[in-house]
Amino acid sequence: MSTESGIEPFEGDDRQYTPTRLPGWLKEVYGPKRIQPPQCTRAQLADLSRRDLLVHNDNRGVWHANIGPIDTPQLLALHEGLEEIVESNRQDGDKTKPAVLVDAYPGLGKSTAVRDYGRKLFCAQVDLRGETTSSGHRRVPVIYIALSGNTQIRGLNAAICRFYGLPVTGDADTLGERAVDAVLSMKTIAIIIDDIHFLAGAKSNSVRMANQLKYLANVFPVTLIYVGVGVQQRGMLREGFSDTETALAQFGRRTTPLTLPPFQVEDDEGRQHWQTLLKTIEQKLVLAEKYPGMLARDLSDYLYARSTGHFASLMALINRGCLRAIRSGHERLDEDLMNQVKNDAAAEAARKELEAEIKAGLLTTRPVSQLPSRRKSA
Repeated sequence: MSTESGIEPFEGDDRQYTPTRLPGWLKEVYGPKRIQPPQCTRAQLADLSRRDLLVHNDNRGVWHANIGPIDTPQLLALHEGLEEIVESNRQDGDKTKPAVLVDAYPGLGKSTAVRDYGRKLFCAQVDLRGETTSSGHRRVPVIYIALSGNTQIRGLNAAICRFYGLPVTGDADTLGERAVDAVLSMKTIAIIIDDIHFLAGAKSNSVRMANQLKYLANVFPVTLIYVGVGVQQRGMLREGFSDTETALAQFGRRTTPLTLPPFQVEDDEGRQHWQTLLKTIEQKLVLAEKYPGMLARDLSDYLYARSTGHFASLMALINRGCLRAIRSGHERLDEDLMNQVKNDAAAEAARKELEAEIKAGLLTTRPVSQLPSRRKSA
């Protein structure tokens, strides 16, 4: 449809949806892969019409904002752990299936990594068993919900019903029965429950949280994949020694903890992983003045100090840096430009200490093979 000026409107490739609803989750599972915009030289950018340049820059912006997930060693190890647990959970409905707790610091991309596994499991199940069940329902092997503060049993059940598009009226038991019927009819085998720490609150509430999660495990014949921050620190997986701690003991016995560690550069293996990550990201950047080694060589230490090895902080920094490089016409990333880019508060708070260690020669992101001879011998 043309506008009055005769110019075709350009919507861009922004994809607005929520994965906590089935239509949005299906978009995430089946959405087409984004196509990397063409790499243009400065001369080619100059030859573009004003509108074509606006379109190209808009495409670059949404591309840089959605780089990933990247198959880092941490992500692959997490997926391997999830596969082992979920795919071995073939117990009949009269047995409780062991659960998984992905517990890690914020900003490491654990939610993205778990949803990525959920997408792959969803597609594998549909490929194997078909898009519809034997009773004619849509097959929904995996669902994703995220909790909010002070969620109770009714809120848990309502979140599951809301995902399936079911009514959320009634008490906790009514909602639970409705949710179980959906799980059974749509052959759901795994439920990802994000932000599980919102159930915990203070340490004194850990027993209440364990009882709520025990209820889920008993009612839903699926593998429950919990994702949260600091859940183990609240005592959720510790053995109980008194009657009041029985729920904690049962939850600990039924739950396997996994994590997603940050990048570390204390040894050469960690430095190699960091370098590989930066090289992979560098290949995906669409900047006219991009060059080999822009990230992995010239900005390696700098980006580690600014992100503290946290994937989400790194990607936010690079995304914002690319936006600034495009808008300013700089078309490359360097320290002068990146120093103008703001990052999350946690990363910025730890920045000075890491920068001091790097400047003093106490820390480096460069593998031994890339260090000067004097540093190697030291």
